[in-house]
Amino acid sequence: MAEDSAVIDERRTSDTTIAEKDTMLTVTGLKTYFFTNKGVIPAVDDVSFTVKKGRIVGIVGESGCGKSMTALSLMGLVPAPGKIVAGSIILDRKNLVNLTEKEMCQVRGNEMSMIFQEPMTSLNPVYTVGRQVMEAAILHQQLGKAEAKEKALAMFKLVGIPEPQKRLDAYPHQLSGGLRQRVMIAMALSCRPKLLLADEPTTALDVTVQAQILQLMKKLQTELDSAIVLITHDMGVVAEVCDDVTIMYAGKIVEQANVFELFDNCLHPYTAGLLKALPTFRKSGERLYNIPGMLPNLLQLPKGCRFFPRCESASAICAEQEPDLVDVGQGHLVRCVKYRG
Repeated sequence: MAEDSAVIDERRTSDTTIAEKDTMLTVTGLKTYFFTNKGVIPAVDDVSFTVKKGRIVGIVGESGCGKSMTALSLMGLVPAPGKIVAGSIILDRKNLVNLTEKEMCQVRGNEMSMIFQEPMTSLNPVYTVGRQVMEAAILHQQLGKAEAKEKALAMFKLVGIPEPQKRLDAYPHQLSGGLRQRVMIAMALSCRPKLLLADEPTTALDVTVQAQILQLMKKLQTELDSAIVLITHDMGVVAEVCDDVTIMYAGKIVEQANVFELFDNCLHPYTAGLLKALPTFRKSGERLYNIPGMLPNLLQLPKGCRFFPRCESASAICAEQEPDLVDVGQGHLVRCVKYRG
């Protein structure tokens, strides 16, 4: 954790006064449920957050906590039998929840794009990567084939792909993981969207390439004056690039704050566990910390706090009462009975 604290301190020094930005996205009371033969699964349960222009918002949690499903809900790509059952997603004064599929097709790519977790499964293996980036420009910007090819070439240069002219004719399997991820970023940014969703964009990459991709995303976000929602489980990545952080557990938000406040003064036991589990320099033979237990089955959620079966500081009331998400000051929100007053 010492390394990530150093990163936070460096960012604080260089960015102590972040100006208020216009709100680009407002998510309020979002609920995405899956209706199965075994029962209703509340994958995203009453999630609210805002994204301001020029900011990077991190959504953090273990696998299965609902962060990726939140991103798919924003894009209108919830797979069956899932459905958004409540809440609003306001982007540029439009409630995306109320749009038809045809209207959402105009939003995707033009106003909001997504970088998926694994580019090898997101790119079509039988088409060149150049053609796939061209298709996005042709579909959303009504460009001719020649113009779209110039656009794809310009995007390849923008995201730092070496020998961009040559790479236009390459197939996905002919590129490294880092280059495939750059192609995905080029495709997502080809129509200059206002908001970029990135779902674990560095998971399958080695450490050096991870750093390059993260720096590229920060650079492009600044140049294009857009906003990013970054889905991740890596608190080190959060410390490196995020401005605001939302921590999710079992479909609900358990803590929300700006990145400096979260690392300085995390309040929820789950957030503390995530920070404690960060790999750091340790004594020989010292084991990495892990949060005991597992995520609850969303079909059989505990009666009280969803985290209490794993919480090392739980009390009797935690098993009976689910706490509300409360503001403890300066926009720092936490869902824990310790702060209910």
